[in-house]
Amino acid sequence: MEKQTKLDPWLLVPMTGLVVFGLMAIYSATNGTGDTSLFYRQLAWAVFGVIALVLVYYNDVRFIRDNAYIFYAVGLLLLVAVLIFGKKIAGQTSWMRIGFFSFQPSEIAKMATILALARFLSDDETDISSIQHLLIALAIPFFPVLLIMLQPDMGTMLTFLPLIASMMILAGFNIYTLMLIVFPVILMISGFFNIYFIFILSLLLMTALLVQHKKFKPHQLFVIGSGLAAGLFTQRFASEILKPHQIKRIQTFIDPMSDPQGAGYNALQAKIAISSGGVFGKGFLEGTQTQLRFIPAQWTDFIFCVIAEELGFIGASLLIMLYLVLILRIIRAIYSINNKFVELTLTGFVSLLFIHVIINVGMTLGIIPVIGVPLPFVSYGGSSLVGNMIMVGLAMNFFRNKRSLGYAGRLE
Repeated sequence: MEKQTKLDPWLLVPMTGLVVFGLMAIYSATNGTGDTSLFYRQLAWAVFGVIALVLVYYNDVRFIRDNAYIFYAVGLLLLVAVLIFGKKIAGQTSWMRIGFFSFQPSEIAKMATILALARFLSDDETDISSIQHLLIALAIPFFPVLLIMLQPDMGTMLTFLPLIASMMILAGFNIYTLMLIVFPVILMISGFFNIYFIFILSLLLMTALLVQHKKFKPHQLFVIGSGLAAGLFTQRFASEILKPHQIKRIQTFIDPMSDPQGAGYNALQAKIAISSGGVFGKGFLEGTQTQLRFIPAQWTDFIFCVIAEELGFIGASLLIMLYLVLILRIIRAIYSINNKFVELTLTGFVSLLFIHVIINVGMTLGIIPVIGVPLPFVSYGGSSLVGNMIMVGLAMNFFRNKRSLGYAGRLE
């Protein structure tokens, strides 16, 4: 029997470092509130995540692949169940409570969708030149995205788009065809901003089509024109589509001072916290913005500012470096393990991880609208933490079995 590869420290160490960063930041963010339960709950979730990681790590890759559609069906059922029985928080029905704990089904749906899409795209019967198979591939993420939009959770919904695009491109679908499908959707979403942004984006996307196709075709005008019309329609009816607090977030992103004591408050205070941290930070438990509670619920979406204020540029840079090591290691595995299901699954995971980090840090810095996306492994939330640890467990499993899966190069 072939000897299996040892545990990969390049996946385990950065993940552990990120979890420790998160626990420290949650402890600091809740320090002095008289409620330490959030820290201990997150610690309990971390222990549960380790157990889940171990179970996935020692599981058979064939079992995971063969049951991908079952996991997907379970994910869809949970998304339907949360709409019926879910708990409404901040205008969103995203949480389900079972016994003593709550969880977010959308986190399970993310993993299940990645596995199901990877399974379909890696099947020998799937023909990437077939329009029928292209529509089936798009339908797999469409249903969870639709159910998440009904919650409504726009932040989670937007994180699906990069993983869908990256997985389908890696599978071999024509990039130009995908651009023709995706660009109208992008323009429709852009309508939530302002009319100038829609027109500028339309010109940029039209240019991208011309560069990719290397010549002008009438259908390009139709695609951009229909997307522009959809964007203008969204602009016209944005107040009816979005909740008031979501509209406020977009307005304050464009002009934070338009509501400095309301919707723009968190973003402005986060910038103050980050800038006040300096190079070395104010010290653990010494951040004034953090300890004086200038940022409400700073242990969730705005947890990055806690780290930047108390640990400074050095601490924030170390955090980003841990993400970078984890992402690069997974990318290296994608190019080193010659197995299509593994490649597609890891591509979905790394895309999801990357977009979460970009959006969360970006909205904390004020360069992206606040859309409620957690910082992976760091923000408070058991569903997100366990889900990400399971994905790392999958990556470690693939690394452990790389020789039997198909080894294309040196990975150590």
